[in-house]
Amino acid sequence: MAWRKRRQADRGQPGHPDTPARTRVSRTGDAIAAHGGVAISGHVEQLNISTFEIAVAPGLERPTLPRQIGGIPARAMVFQHRDEMDHLRAAVDDGGTAVLSQVLTGMGGVGKTQLAAEYARTAWASGSLDLLIWITASDRSSIISEYARAGAALCHANPEFPEEAAQAFLAWLQPRQGSHTIRWLVVLDDISSPADIRGLWPPTCPDGRTMLTTRRRDAALTGRGHLVEVGLFREKEAVEYLTQFLAQHRRREPTTELVALAAALGFLPLALSQAAAYIVDTDLDCLSYRRLLAQRTSRLLHLLPDTESLPDDQQIPVATTWSLSLERAEALAPAALARPLLQVAAMLDPNGVPGAVLTSKPILAYLATYRIRLFSPYSESLRVSAPEVIRALRVLYRLSLVDHNSNDPLQTVRVHQLVQRTARDEMNPHQFDRCGRVVADALAAAWPASEIDAALGRVMRINTLALMRCAESAMFGSHAHPLLFLAGTSFGRSGQVTAARSYYKQLSGTSARQLGKGHPDTLALRHDLARWQGESGDAIGAVAAFKELLTEMLRTLGPMHPNVISARHSLARWRGDAGDAAAALMEFTALLDLQLQQAASSSPAHLPVRHRLAYWRGDVSALVDPAPEPEYPPGPDDMDLLATRHSIAYWRGRAGDSAGAAKAFADLLVDRLRILGPDHPDTLANRHSLAYWRGESGDPAGAATATAQLLADRIRVLGSDHPDTLTSRHSLARWRGDAGDAAGAAAAFTELLADRLRVLGADHPDTLASRHSLAEWRGRSGDVAGAVAGFTDLVDDRTRVLGPKHPHTLAARKALTAWQT
Repeated sequence: MAWRKRRQADRGQPGHPDTPARTRVSRTGDAIAAHGGVAISGHVEQLNISTFEIAVAPGLERPTLPRQIGGIPARAMVFQHRDEMDHLRAAVDDGGTAVLSQVLTGMGGVGKTQLAAEYARTAWASGSLDLLIWITASDRSSIISEYARAGAALCHANPEFPEEAAQAFLAWLQPRQGSHTIRWLVVLDDISSPADIRGLWPPTCPDGRTMLTTRRRDAALTGRGHLVEVGLFREKEAVEYLTQFLAQHRRREPTTELVALAAALGFLPLALSQAAAYIVDTDLDCLSYRRLLAQRTSRLLHLLPDTESLPDDQQIPVATTWSLSLERAEALAPAALARPLLQVAAMLDPNGVPGAVLTSKPILAYLATYRIRLFSPYSESLRVSAPEVIRALRVLYRLSLVDHNSNDPLQTVRVHQLVQRTARDEMNPHQFDRCGRVVADALAAAWPASEIDAALGRVMRINTLALMRCAESAMFGSHAHPLLFLAGTSFGRSGQVTAARSYYKQLSGTSARQLGKGHPDTLALRHDLARWQGESGDAIGAVAAFKELLTEMLRTLGPMHPNVISARHSLARWRGDAGDAAAALMEFTALLDLQLQQAASSSPAHLPVRHRLAYWRGDVSALVDPAPEPEYPPGPDDMDLLATRHSIAYWRGRAGDSAGAAKAFADLLVDRLRILGPDHPDTLANRHSLAYWRGESGDPAGAATATAQLLADRIRVLGSDHPDTLTSRHSLARWRGDAGDAAGAAAAFTELLADRLRVLGADHPDTLASRHSLAEWRGRSGDVAGAVAGFTDLVDDRTRVLGPKHPHTLAARKALTAWQT
């Protein structure tokens, strides 16, 4: 009986095999579809993440050092040594006793990032570092994501819970008595706000160093270490830079001309690099370039009357050199691509744009349209190809307008913020909004259907936020752009539940102002806000939010609108998760009756069936640009009705009727086999749920047999490492134990734990679930001490990962108490 009570405590939580998966219908958030997997958990040796000498669990390897994490920006074509570099090295390297945090501050375009990168490269090449981490720190989310990536690599933290993984990494940096010495350098490039780094400063220790670059001079930043002011080039440095650049191309100019050119450009390194590239590419001399510069400056003073709004008081040098260089780029092959391509890049993250975004179909079509306006609209040659885009990027790189690295698919193109600002300011409001919408289309088209690559998901979110900051109005025309929903879902699925909730809260307010409070997309955003409120642990608050939302949706959309159906699904689900299984069952039953009434009526309904199928299949392209939907009444085979029937069966079991749940899943399986086929994910999940409730109704041997058959099919369809396949292994081990083979169950969970550690990471909920179950079956096979030790460690880790009041933490604590007594 004690075992059954402990087991019962884990049901209905995220990761449990019979907790219905949430499927967003028509961009609204949660609808209930099939899901499977038992969320009863197990044991692993605890990771002592606060020391360098890691207590590594069985199956985990110690981190390999030396190691570099994060890409250091490429060295400038001509790197000019500066006095600031000498000051920096003196401050950092003074016998290991100097201030260990360095803050490089200065206006945009003066070369802060290049100085930090040069120091990092030199330190790494000298062998004086065991660990080098470079982070593009333009916002807090980026810092947390990169810390989490480091935590996953170094101390086996789970990157799906970025906040916890980030703190685990920071704790790992702090040495402890008796630990090995590790020499590390963390570079945080382009801090834009002191708030972004609050609570995320690397620890102060003798063998660790931290370096920041920022335009800010707030005491919260500059007071944390040695301040290095990076200013404009001195006259000598500017002349040396221009001399070296020209010499690489077998060019020489009188020193007086170099001084005059540098003075005309205000000694700004960014402007000097663009001017030097233009001079070499056009074979001009400095005097001729200065004459062009003077003419263009005079014109821009009239074209840019609001130049005071440009950053850092450097608007004229940047605008003039940019204008001349871009004009040159436009004249080079491939024709008429440089300007619109730079404008596109100006909408995105200055620290790195994935190449796939810039070569996506929306961007190619946009560039072709630009060509058509300049040339004949009838020529086939005006079509733009991806290779042409790459050649255009190389032209922009040649003229120092962008940094292009084709070997880095995540941060292929970097553009300085001053260049971005100048490129955006050239567009009129109509061009600006159109460009913003095209960039949103491109991001959505390039978004991965399945975010297996966590780094790619992070970069896509960062670029989405950059676009929202500069062109938010373009994201709201007659509707909210689908990209907004993709990014929000990505935040949540990456483990940043709090960030997802904050994101949707902000967007809901923006949508209400732009589209109106009753607009379907505003209501859809509120739906997702309520969803992530629940996922963050506030099930009761989610119920209240969905009740309020449903009232508004019924008033504006009507009772049978797909988004209303989705909201009713979600309200019922969160009522159950808040503890009222009977109410959830009653609401789902009433919803099914309403859906059947609609199916029996002759009134057609607009049902986005292809949209829902695309979401279930992970077809992002169909979500972004779905095919037209036919008008027809929903029938008994409609996916929404199947999803509702699944939920009714599930909550019937949760309400205490295990046999009724098993029968309902058996009936539903017949229909899903007929409609979806044997290999559809919903059909496989239905089989899992059927086996689960058969076991719960008293037939563990039958459940084990059915789960073994399902496991073979999931391996065939999904592969051996797919999370659903691992879930079937979890359930099979559990049912074999319930059928009488406790030792076999413990052995199976031991093997499963090793695979979940390898595939999912140490802090993934499914990995913690395996530890829970392993500890339980160790105890049931006679190893009470092993059970107590396992649950003791598990309570600590679930408290750290999930919080002390999370139901899974409470379940582990309850199990520990049971085995201790």
